[in-house]
Amino acid sequence: MNTNARAFRFVLVALGAISAFVALNVAFGGLETLGWQGPTEYFHVSDADAFLIRDSHARFYGGVYAGIAAFLILASTDPRKYRQSLAFTFVLIFLGGLARLTQMNPDVVFGPDLFVSTLVELAGMPALLLWLAKATAVPRRTPDAVAS
Repeated sequence: MNTNARAFRFVLVALGAISAFVALNVAFGGLETLGWQGPTEYFHVSDADAFLIRDSHARFYGGVYAGIAAFLILASTDPRKYRQSLAFTFVLIFLGGLARLTQMNPDVVFGPDLFVSTLVELAGMPALLLWLAKATAVPRRTPDAVAS
């Protein structure tokens, strides 16, 4: 395995591990989170029934993202085998980054607390798509290799 492919696999594991950390924080903590990313007292519940419904949705999304994280780690074992699914996953994460923009508050989306996440989602995912193509490309056979 060449250095490029090895580095790509490492990035997949790192991205999967970081994603798992964030996802499990929400999957098991809901809207209040488990506090792994800082203080959790940032809202007041004024409608307990509505809160429980939205909290359930947040836990669901956290679970879905935990599944994506697990897939990234699994796919690191054989990126060529998982090439199409990885490409689709990168597109999904990119779309999530685009969805952040609907908040219409660039000071938050591109602010210090979200800058790295936004950068990974909007620039990193297209870069990973290109890297995936290169890292999983089938080596070309030269005429000399065919003759031997």
